[in-house]
Amino acid sequence: MKLLRVGTAGAERPALLDQDGTLRDLSGLVTDIDGALLADEAALDRVRAAAASGELPVVDPDGLRTGPPVGRIGKIVCIGLNYHDHARETGADIPSEPIIFFKAADTVVGPEDTVLVPRKSVKTDWEVELAVVIGRTARYLESHEEALAHVAGYAVSHDVSEREFQIERGGQWDKGKNCETFNPLGPWLVTADEVPDPQALSLKLSVNGELKQDGTTAEQIFPVAEVVRYVSQFMTLYPGDVINTGTPAGVALGQPDPKPYLRAGDVVELEIGGLGRQRQELKDA
Repeated sequence: MKLLRVGTAGAERPALLDQDGTLRDLSGLVTDIDGALLADEAALDRVRAAAASGELPVVDPDGLRTGPPVGRIGKIVCIGLNYHDHARETGADIPSEPIIFFKAADTVVGPEDTVLVPRKSVKTDWEVELAVVIGRTARYLESHEEALAHVAGYAVSHDVSEREFQIERGGQWDKGKNCETFNPLGPWLVTADEVPDPQALSLKLSVNGELKQDGTTAEQIFPVAEVVRYVSQFMTLYPGDVINTGTPAGVALGQPDPKPYLRAGDVVELEIGGLGRQRQELKDA
């Protein structure tokens, strides 16, 4: 299933994109697309049955905003330097274990919402990423099979980053990762049953029509199953939590000087095969 949330920010309602590409209203069945729904197999089965029946109300998408596909996210766990080609382009050593940092849930916006360039920023960067959405409480998982069984689905994530704040201003990475609007998510949450191999997904990102990133999740140093298993050793993952699994080569940080960092007026477009597309125009904060 392709689950999504539509409507004005803060007042989104649950919806579903059916096999014909028709937008269908789910608000008569569920209150939201969130951790409570993703952990409820009976409720998900009712959604599947309703989708198959073709009787869900049709929603006119014209002029309708698409919000983040998951509401009430508890935490966003991010994996740094998780692609062989991205590590090479930045001159970083291949990590021996996953690098973990966090983004606040309030950085999440819709897939076509405006991204704000922070005040005094000169190094705002792009990163297309595969997001993993957790569907079952996960703690101390032992195997890759067990890890994948705890995944509700996948989505496109844009891990926007401010490199000066991240690298040059002291401390950890969080200052460059948690600026307002720095995590567009969606358009859809594609349930795990429709993504048979999360290591066979293409990722692309362009800036002002110029292709910048063209990668594949096959390049991940730590694959999705290992990331979920590993993270569960250090913290409990709850339904509705999100893991951003890293970005392939092609970010501005890895380009020759002068690096083409983002500015107000730039347009970023990104997509992951089968998971949908995003488009954001940047403006000054």
